[in-house]
Amino acid sequence: MCGIIGIVGNNPATPRLLEALKRLEYRGYDSAGIATLVNGGIDRRRAEGKLINLDNRLKEAPLDGTTGIGHTRWATHGVPNEQNAHPHATERVAVVHNGIIENYKELRREVADAGRTLASETDTEVIAHLVTMGLDKGLSPKEAVFDTIKKLNGAFALGFIFSGEHALLAAARQGSPLALGFGEDEMYLGSDALALAPLTNRILYMEDGDWAMITPSGAEVFDMEGQLVDRPIRLTELSGAAIGKGGYRHFMLKEIYEQPQVIGDTLHSLINPAERRIIMPEGDVDLAKADKLTLIACGTSYYACMTAKYWFESLAHIPVEVDIASEYRYRDPVPPANGVAVFISQSGETIDTLAALRHAKEGGQKILSIVNAPESAIARESDAVLQTLAGPEIGVASTKAFTTQLTVLACLAIATAEARGTISEKEVADLVGALTEVPARAAEVLNHDDAIRELAGDVAEARDVLYLGRGTNYPIALEGALKLKEISYIHAEGYAAGEMKHGPIALIDEQVPIICIAPEDKLFEKTASNIQEVQARGGKVIAFTDASGARYLKDTAEAVIGLPPVNAFVSPILYAIPVQLLAYHVAVIKGTDVDQPRNLAKSVTVE
Repeated sequence: MCGIIGIVGNNPATPRLLEALKRLEYRGYDSAGIATLVNGGIDRRRAEGKLINLDNRLKEAPLDGTTGIGHTRWATHGVPNEQNAHPHATERVAVVHNGIIENYKELRREVADAGRTLASETDTEVIAHLVTMGLDKGLSPKEAVFDTIKKLNGAFALGFIFSGEHALLAAARQGSPLALGFGEDEMYLGSDALALAPLTNRILYMEDGDWAMITPSGAEVFDMEGQLVDRPIRLTELSGAAIGKGGYRHFMLKEIYEQPQVIGDTLHSLINPAERRIIMPEGDVDLAKADKLTLIACGTSYYACMTAKYWFESLAHIPVEVDIASEYRYRDPVPPANGVAVFISQSGETIDTLAALRHAKEGGQKILSIVNAPESAIARESDAVLQTLAGPEIGVASTKAFTTQLTVLACLAIATAEARGTISEKEVADLVGALTEVPARAAEVLNHDDAIRELAGDVAEARDVLYLGRGTNYPIALEGALKLKEISYIHAEGYAAGEMKHGPIALIDEQVPIICIAPEDKLFEKTASNIQEVQARGGKVIAFTDASGARYLKDTAEAVIGLPPVNAFVSPILYAIPVQLLAYHVAVIKGTDVDQPRNLAKSVTVE
């Protein structure tokens, strides 16, 4: 969602604030702004739309100062325009905010009753006025911030600067991520470590309920009781180079092409190649003794859960329920007496997933999380953590995070099955062997990029597109449709291929491309029959299959892409890649913003 950056030091702040905001573009935004302390007072520049608009404003009217805050806004309360853009300011304080203040209407009335005028439609502006009211009563900045955050209900990550306080930042966190960076006679505030990567590698991750007073020499962190707390400073391996495009046109394409490497990195962290066994990290979760698993996630990660349900039930013979995180709490789930809840999130900060985790924990469930950020809130609140080694993912549409999630889940399913005694040593070795081949096979899939690009032209002209798959590749059909919707804005739907006759076949005509995920597995003949039904009704079928399947379908499908043959168990990991490439090339043809599609945010940190 929104991105926050802050700097307090002795060097010009604005150029570095702007660069940091560019690193936060991946979170999604519709306006941006910067405020600094100039001659003891607050000055700011804001602009609707992309950062280039803010950059142009700053060229026309530069901002001096060595202390400042910046923000990329994803609109919640109030339309995206300059008036509603952050930072919001009074004569005494400026604030940036990621989150939602649920009691803002009550607080707006309090501010209005005090005779103060609000200039925006946002929930955030009341925070600036509340702090100012505290300062006007004679409170110090520290006291005014503490007094204000105690009044706020909802989720927030906040950064403050104060007129007349050129060596002071303040920060607060509840529900939304926030990190502090430690430099040389300079301190930083950011929504995540990516924003701070070129500035420092020494990071403190604030916890829920933390608030901090920050000077160039360091930070004091307090809890909601006002007590000083000690949070560890960690070294991060992120760097400015790690989040560059590396010569690719878009981050998304770079991240698609990184998949052979990051899948391999993730496998190497979990597999003993000599013994062909899965080695699970230690943690306070024993899936072998669980009576039931509940897999919970949002968006693309939810489709990873759907695939994993097939794996766990077929291999480990354990009942599995799959839930959308934003729905889980609200359906009053009945937690099993000896259940494990598995939560999947790329950022580890997804607010719906985090709220569902806390609900499951209250219900007595053991918590296992699969995240790409081991210091995230979801990881910290879990009984055990498995990390995807995808590295930074900047493109809003998830690619390498998804395939590494599938990789971890596949390893976890094998390990659980072995521990429960439902598969033999030979079966374990065979499945692990199939997994170890995936990085090389993924590299082979990327060799089909040119052929997939050629197919993208016809798909780009369509108004509607259908994706079909069966078994573990049914969720890949859903994921392919989501990718196309996300970045090309073409309406697309994914279906289990056998469901076509139960309604969706009515949509088929010569104008509707049908993308079929059809490796030659035990369900291939049924999928081939579904393809023939579609073709008989004029549908233009594009089939992703293997060499053997390509020979079978060459006279039925409009186009066939023959992928390398693999064990059916790992096919979902492999077949995710061509649907990503297809969506990417369609979006490029249509001229959309591939890395930052409209209305979307990388990390959803508000409900």
